[in-house]
Amino acid sequence: MNELGFIPVTLVPMVWIVAAYLIGSISFGIIFSKLFGLPDPRTVGSGNIGATNIARSGKKLPAILTLLGDAMKGWLPVWLALQSNMLMWVVASVGLAVFFGHLYPIYHKFKGGKGVATALGVMLAISAWLALGCLIVWAIVFAISRYSSLSAIVAAALAPVLAWFLLPYKDYVLMIVVISVVLIWRHRTNIQKLLNGTEAGFGKK
Repeated sequence: MNELGFIPVTLVPMVWIVAAYLIGSISFGIIFSKLFGLPDPRTVGSGNIGATNIARSGKKLPAILTLLGDAMKGWLPVWLALQSNMLMWVVASVGLAVFFGHLYPIYHKFKGGKGVATALGVMLAISAWLALGCLIVWAIVFAISRYSSLSAIVAAALAPVLAWFLLPYKDYVLMIVVISVVLIWRHRTNIQKLLNGTEAGFGKK
């Protein structure tokens, strides 16, 4: 057969990729801030729509829900693509699409978050061990430094190394490399603040 339902087989990968991007564009930080009566996260603190910036409002529940929502939206499209036996390059492309959807959401003028939780969700769908390894690195660095940004940067830097040993397919390793490089680049202002000693840390004045 030349068609899958009403969609030509040749267009199926594109449908998956576009759908993943649209899912990634859902900004849970903005949604939960509105639901809990908090200011738009883009207008306070670091201006980031992620859980860390929302946590600075003192409200833990919307921050936790944002973290879970951002991670879930990274996990779901990749997991579905794997369950549907998509080719490896399609699965990897779906992972990148949902990640970039969070960074550049079409619903919010392409101004999104830094992608840490969404990247973790993508990794979890590919390999629970990879996600756990990155989470442990993040937790150790955060426990020592109390800087969420530094924790994310170090975890992102080590993710390709972990992926090299834990993932059997180069398509997925390449996807992790791209995600890691972009994550670090998205934290470039945080890196500058860390170097200047002006970065905001939890429990730090």
